[in-house]
Amino acid sequence: MSGHSKWANIKRKKEKTDGAKAKIFTKIGREITVAAREGGSDPNNNSRLAALIAKAKANNVPNDNIDRLLKKAGESKENYEEITYEGYGPSGVAVVVETLTDNRNRTAGDLRHYFDKCGGNLGQNGSVSFLFERKGMIYISNEDNAIDEEKAMEDAFEAGATDYNYEDEMISICTEPNDVSKVAAKLQEMGYVYDSAEVEYIPMTKTQITDPELVQKMEKLLDMFDENDDVQNVYHNWDMPEEEDEE
Repeated sequence: MSGHSKWANIKRKKEKTDGAKAKIFTKIGREITVAAREGGSDPNNNSRLAALIAKAKANNVPNDNIDRLLKKAGESKENYEEITYEGYGPSGVAVVVETLTDNRNRTAGDLRHYFDKCGGNLGQNGSVSFLFERKGMIYISNEDNAIDEEKAMEDAFEAGATDYNYEDEMISICTEPNDVSKVAAKLQEMGYVYDSAEVEYIPMTKTQITDPELVQKMEKLLDMFDENDDVQNVYHNWDMPEEEDEE
């Protein structure tokens, strides 16, 4: 999925699915384990789990893998914490990193090293989050633009969306943060299959990087986050050049 959404903060993790399937499976598997342990293994009674299963299927995680994760969720002895880190990348790009970790010291040390290595710095809580809005975001694949635009828009707002964007092969639907699971469930009842339904950090302003060397450092920083199993989602306000968006 390209970064052409008007909310313009599509997670790179999704863009890199084909090249890093093992990492994707590990990260989503960890999320599913936590969601099932906290809310039960029945997706019909656990909206967070239902959204994660949809996300897993959209990322081509085999059904057998998902079933095994659900069965093992109650038996897992791993204790993951959800911790959000904030910092600045090259050229003052604001970065928010959501993690699931069983060792906060290791994760904090890794992230601090990544920021330092790429010319940025890990900050305190609240150091950059004020530059973002929290929005529920639902993404629906629309291959060959087969879904009728006006009908989808009507259905989205009927389901409770606050904004809507019909893009090339992708429909992006915005909701209030607390409504994302409810809206996703209603859209599913209407027959739509969504790729993901999560609360995201959407940048209110963008930061450009004009120095090619710093562009490389920013790319390196994002790649290092992608490679870390503890990192679940990365949000930033880098105004990425169009050619950098395409994978």
